[in-house]
Amino acid sequence: MRCPYCGETEDKVIESRMLLDAESIRRRRECIKCGYRFTTHENIEEKMLMVIKRDGSREPFDISKIERGIRRAMEKRPIPQMVVEEILVSLENQAMMVGRNSHEIAAAQLGEMVLEHLYSIDKVAYIRFASVYRSYENMEQFVKEIESLTQNKKTKGAKSK
Repeated sequence: MRCPYCGETEDKVIESRMLLDAESIRRRRECIKCGYRFTTHENIEEKMLMVIKRDGSREPFDISKIERGIRRAMEKRPIPQMVVEEILVSLENQAMMVGRNSHEIAAAQLGEMVLEHLYSIDKVAYIRFASVYRSYENMEQFVKEIESLTQNKKTKGAKSK
């Protein structure tokens, strides 16, 4: 750290204190050369998680974009607000875990994670989200997705009997 008074780079830390937000540290320092005392603040700077889009471009991870898509899919559905919040927290944690080493996650992975959550909560919201996320080209693809849902329901019902 450079002394603001004389410009010397040698100093010693006299006192360190964590601030209330627990994300920064305040340090009192003393210049070895001139004895001038000054304060510095240190913050942890984390690398931002980036989302790799289908076209290969990258943009910062933004949970609010996912939230808009989920809320749109759940419009007029009997799903409590708390469930939506739990999904968002879970998705954010999952995304951070997947991208913890490379600080990147594919948009396709995020979309599949959302679909997993929606599938277990509400099939209509699942279909709504899937129709946008998977960009169905025609009615047959849409019908095929619904048929696969009903097939899964029948096979699960047969297994539980």
